[in-house]
Amino acid sequence: MKVFKFGGASVKDAAAVKNVAEIIKRFPSDELIVVVSAMGKITNHLERLTDAFFYKKENAEAVLNEIKTYHLNIVNQLFEDKNHPFYQDIENTFVELYWAIEDEPTNEYNHEYDQIVSMGEVISSKIVSAYLNCAGIKNQWVDARGLIQTDNTYREGKVNFELTEELVKTDLFPVVHANKIVITQGFLGGTSENFTTTLGREGSDYTAAILAYCANAESVTIWKDVPGVLNADPKWFDNTVKINELTYQDAIELTYYGATVIHPKTIKPLQNKNIPLYVRSFIKPEDEGTVVKDTKKRLPIPSFIFKVDQLLISMQPKDFSFIAEDNLSSIFDTFFRHHVKIHVMQLSAINFSVCTDNDPRKIPALLKELQENYKVLYNEGVELCTIRYYDQATIERVVIDKQVLLEQKSRYTVQLVLKNAGVLR
Repeated sequence: MKVFKFGGASVKDAAAVKNVAEIIKRFPSDELIVVVSAMGKITNHLERLTDAFFYKKENAEAVLNEIKTYHLNIVNQLFEDKNHPFYQDIENTFVELYWAIEDEPTNEYNHEYDQIVSMGEVISSKIVSAYLNCAGIKNQWVDARGLIQTDNTYREGKVNFELTEELVKTDLFPVVHANKIVITQGFLGGTSENFTTTLGREGSDYTAAILAYCANAESVTIWKDVPGVLNADPKWFDNTVKINELTYQDAIELTYYGATVIHPKTIKPLQNKNIPLYVRSFIKPEDEGTVVKDTKKRLPIPSFIFKVDQLLISMQPKDFSFIAEDNLSSIFDTFFRHHVKIHVMQLSAINFSVCTDNDPRKIPALLKELQENYKVLYNEGVELCTIRYYDQATIERVVIDKQVLLEQKSRYTVQLVLKNAGVLR
């Protein structure tokens, strides 16, 4: 049994969905659990819809109409028979979304977010499943919310692995054995009260790892628009190099520091059961890509990870006392309650600095609370560069025309918070 994960770019339009079918045809003898993300950038539009519904930023129904039109255009290109029963199925699914935004919000934002944004994966997986059946690739659609069980931490659901593993064995295994191919959703979980949770942004990779762990799968393959794991993002570097083989530890480190090719939570469940992870190209599915596995090989070259639109926050006690354990405990608790992740931190006698994503939904409230007890200074528009297996030449390469605001080194990793020279405030 193998687990495949297809992200948004691999199902962004009708041609992409047809390409998924061609890839699956390459594995005629395998039992497959296929995890599907929302199509294209639909998650962003569903976040717009959530904000329109909750904060009245724009007309929610108009945003939903855009989302529906996008999907129906894809469906119309996939199904020649306009009387195909799937049209009624997809219409009913959108009715659920219209109902969700019909009345005023009754729960806090994160709860409403999960009920609305999760529908991107539900819709895309239904489209892929129906098309595959129409193309002669027999499969069964399965709702991941009935398999992956989480607590009530909306937008960052904590998985109950014991219960999930039991449900995978009792509810998913028979369906896979009967149909050979199962289509399900990434990113989603369900609570004991039958509410939908999500597993964190870009969490479909994690879904694939959870299901592989619970099913004792042979392998997981993530199909991407890149040839494998590269030593840098092509958006930032011209001469990137594909890494053929990665240890679990190096993969964990790279994803922890922000490498976007794999979701950070993906590796550990696979490492625990020694399940290899393949990153392969859906553009050139014949190529081998990258494998992450239990190996002695270390990264052969430096790897660069860039995070842009970062915020560097510096905090000092208002009474000029030292930063001590009680201050740090309070600060970490504040970040935790506002669901803001710290990417790098640095401590001195009277100053504590952190770098984090400049999320407009979270940062203003965080800063307001911090300012109650601390003198808070911050720099917006900074970049965080992490270099794994660095040397001085690689550092000099990334600091050209940059001001270094913070630098932190360990044996294998350096992190630099940078701002364009001449715009430092």
